[in-house]
Amino acid sequence: MRAFLVAAALCAATAVHADPVADFYRGKTVTLMIGGGPGGAYDIYARLFARHWPRHMPGNPVVVPKNLSTAGGLAVANMMANGVEKDGLTVAAHSNGISLDPLLGNPGARFDARKFGWIGSIGKLQNVCVTWRSSPVKTIEQARVSEVVLAGHAPTMNTVIFPRILNSLLGTKFRVVGGYEPGQGHAIAMENGEVDGVCGLAWATIKASHPEWIAERKINVLLQMAFDKLPDLPDVPNAPDLLTSPDDRRMLDLVLTRQEIGRGIAGPPGLPPERLAALRASFDATMKDPEFLADAAKAQMDIEPLSGEAIDRLLASAYATPGDIVKRAAAFVEAGEGAK
Repeated sequence: MRAFLVAAALCAATAVHADPVADFYRGKTVTLMIGGGPGGAYDIYARLFARHWPRHMPGNPVVVPKNLSTAGGLAVANMMANGVEKDGLTVAAHSNGISLDPLLGNPGARFDARKFGWIGSIGKLQNVCVTWRSSPVKTIEQARVSEVVLAGHAPTMNTVIFPRILNSLLGTKFRVVGGYEPGQGHAIAMENGEVDGVCGLAWATIKASHPEWIAERKINVLLQMAFDKLPDLPDVPNAPDLLTSPDDRRMLDLVLTRQEIGRGIAGPPGLPPERLAALRASFDATMKDPEFLADAAKAQMDIEPLSGEAIDRLLASAYATPGDIVKRAAAFVEAGEGAK
């Protein structure tokens, strides 16, 4: 009888401590889809995260990154919404633009970003406008007087969107030459003197990819564009602070929401709540992991995490924006012509 009671007590203790989420993930493989090409900033950040995340995940599954950069990250977002199991074994590192693509009228967006199971964001994307040190234009005030030729990529990419917005709101004289490949294409064009600079790159990307530009003072930082000024750039003006019209500020804030969400990680819609909660907790723990932070510091990668709950709040606020403000933002971001 005593042996029976002991066995029953052990079974009860095991039941109390059982973790169905850990049991589900144990021995499994989680695929981390990356909405950017190999070697780019999204890829570098996501792969660093994937190396450290499993230690904090329930059941310690293997995490395997996989790139799918088609359509600027839209292919990954559409697949997550419509083409994967809702079990939490496939998650995605999204490009920042997809969060507002449905709101701003991108016809290729077949999803509702608010319904994704947002796990967290590795870092914000505070964008900057820079010119090469040989350029005569070294401040945003000078860019309002003299034409500045910038390297850009495609009409719906930040290196084209932000010059377009700034020309309209601040009276700058940016002229974008499109067709340059993101990353190294912009860098080579600027270094070779083909263009004066580039506007719409993330400061964190510059720090990680071209630290010598900063250390050797090879660039002039004309302007930053973010909700909050960067600690690295206390003397560089922030675009929202230069606006006097409340409607202009609200429109720019809507566009900047994409950058605030930054390097977001999300599961598909309909993820079981207990698994989403566990993934969010493991993400938060990874963002505080000394080994993860040390590896990021070695690579000069800025880590400014947002929780999944914070992303949900940002999206709720953005999607509640009045229609006339949304229409103006969409003209800049999606239509390629800008507001009149």
